[in-house]
Amino acid sequence: MPTLYYVLFFIIVFIVFPGFRVVQQYEKGVVFFLGKIISVKDPGLNWIIPYLQWMRKVDFRTLTLPIPPQKIITKDNVSVDISAVAYFKITDAIKSIVAIENVGQAIDQIAQTTVRNIVGRFQLDEVLSERDAINKEIRTVLDTHTEPWGVVVSLVEIKDIELPENMQRAMAKQAEAEREKRAKIIAAEGELLASEKLGQAADIMAAHPIALQLRNLQTLAEISVEKNSTIIFPAQLLSTVDDIKKFIAGEQKAKS
Repeated sequence: MPTLYYVLFFIIVFIVFPGFRVVQQYEKGVVFFLGKIISVKDPGLNWIIPYLQWMRKVDFRTLTLPIPPQKIITKDNVSVDISAVAYFKITDAIKSIVAIENVGQAIDQIAQTTVRNIVGRFQLDEVLSERDAINKEIRTVLDTHTEPWGVVVSLVEIKDIELPENMQRAMAKQAEAEREKRAKIIAAEGELLASEKLGQAADIMAAHPIALQLRNLQTLAEISVEKNSTIIFPAQLLSTVDDIKKFIAGEQKAKS
């Protein structure tokens, strides 16, 4: 009997226990038997035959791949440093193992090449203004390359575009000139509007002399209030006041 216990203990310790594998919720376990894929295990506790089978786990989460900065010559021969980031997800565990040796490294290399080739087809102004379109084109090309590997590229974003210093200074001067241009246009439009309003006011006052005299009186009254001073009206202005009174009286009589 003791011998039987030893045999059972040996089987449990060296055969049963080593065969347990825990697959996380975000993983799949690809099982090989003598070098051949025989199954794909779901998340949870799984058991394989020790020494004859082995398991390789595949992460099914969306992974981030930084694309390091690289010098790229645009279509108009401007050298820029561009960095980007790609987001990809493995959708087929078997393909990601069998079709490519290191899927992450392969995507990194093909992503750098794709960014360089696509950005090089655009002029600098297009690279700066049409970033979304360039991102979509890079993602489409990457997705085409990675589909046989069981990988889907969900998003590619250009992070930084570093221009040469002389180009930065030139663009800053251009932006300053554009701001000055807009300011001058706004000032000119304001002057034009003011002159139009002044012309309309002059026409109204020319047609109604009494209105001009009323405006003069109002201006004098405002000056006296602000300066706290006494204003002496000339006799000609007093006669104008009498004319205004007569005008108002005539208007009231016409209304009644």
